[in-house]
This record gives sequence, structure tokens and C-alpha cells, in this order.
Amino acid sequence: MEPNAIKRISLWSGPRNISTALMYSFAQRADTKVFDEPLYAYYLKNTEAKHYHPGAETVLKVMENDGEEVVNMMLNYSEKPVLFFKNMTHHLLDLDRGFMRKFYNVILTRDPREMLPSFAKVIERPTMTDVGYKLHMDLIDFFETNGINYVVLDAKKVLNNPEHVLQQLCEHIKIPFDKNMLEWQPQKLEEDGVWAEYWYDSVHKSSKFSSYKPKSEPFPRHLIPLLNESIPYYNQLSKLALS
Repeated sequence: MEPNAIKRISLWSGPRNISTALMYSFAQRADTKVFDEPLYAYYLKNTEAKHYHPGAETVLKVMENDGEEVVNMMLNYSEKPVLFFKNMTHHLLDLDRGFMRKFYNVILTRDPREMLPSFAKVIERPTMTDVGYKLHMDLIDFFETNGINYVVLDAKKVLNNPEHVLQQLCEHIKIPFDKNMLEWQPQKLEEDGVWAEYWYDSVHKSSKFSSYKPKSEPFPRHLIPLLNESIPYYNQLSKLALS
């Protein structure tokens, strides 16, 4: 296909934000090819995260480390009419963001009262840079300043009514909604990143978006300062989200 005729979707997520479930959802579409965090190795190569992210050495060995090369791939891959790139906002680092003009940009957020404890089970002491809330608002400022297309999703709103929110998302992207997006087989996806063994266990056991359930365990005390820093950003993001 001609590259300019393709719908290129970039999900800009923080960690533990149902981003993998959304990738699995889009993978059920016959017209869509999904990509799992193509900028991850670039991020690891250029940050201290390579010292504390599980499986970082393997990621650096098997993935493209050059961020500009990854962006070039994202802009020129053309085997399917719809391409879904699951990206983490903090993986962008200092890349020129002009390429986003050619994408349908989707920002995915989640209440930090739920996200932070989940993330800390793997990365014990995360920072604001790790979790992405401020970076999401910075990205929105960039989109607004430059007239770039974007939409915001809140994980809770997706889980409460996945069909309704996905219908709105597909309408925004100008693709038909496909009911196959609501269910998948409980198994690994061919496109899973090599880090799946550390992060994707619950998705591998799932067959659809889980029903939303509030967290019941006590919030970890050591995460309270980061929570207090994150909430104002999250509140702004949630107000913008499809519902």
C-alpha cells in the first residue's frame, strides 16, 4: 500500500495503563498490524532505566536502538491499511516530534492511585519520568500548539464500557468499529515484546477487557509523594478523555 493511504495510530501511554490490552484489541482486526513499544530500546540505551528495567539487556540486543530509525520505520511500514504502534510517552526522549503530524495520536492515562502500586511491583521506586503524567500534559501542549490530531483515553472509562469508548475511538480515527476488538484468545501475541514475561501475565490469561474493579489494598506509603505529584496531571487528562 502507499504509505500516505495508511491509518497510523500511535498510542502514547504510561506504564500499567491497559496499553497491552488495547494492543491485543487492535490485533484482532484483520486490517491491522500492531507493534509493541518500538522505541523501548532507544529509551533504554539513552537513560539509566537500563540498569533497573527487567530484561533490559535482551531488549537492547534484539531491538533497534536508534530512535530516528524507529520513527522512519513507523512512517514507512505499509503492509496493512491500519497500523497500531503501542508507545510509552517517556520513550520519546529528545526525538523530533514533527512525525506525529502523520499519526492519529492517542494518549492513554490511568488513575495514579491504581497505576502506581501496580508499577511498583516491578519497578519499586518509580519517578515522575517513569510514570508519564507530566509528560502526557507536555505532549498535549505540543499537540495544541502545533495543531496536531490527538484524543485522550482514561483506562477506567475504557474498562467500564469498552465497546462504547472503542466505537468513539474508531470514529475519531475514521475506521469502522470491529466487534472482534472486544475479545481475544488467552494466549501470547506474536508481536509481544521480549519483556512480556515480566509485564504481561494478566493479559496472557485474559480474553477481553477486564471489568473495572477499584483497588482494595492499602496504598504504599513510599509512593505517596509521587501520587500527590501525579494527581493534578491525571485530573486534567481525565477531563479530556472519551467517555
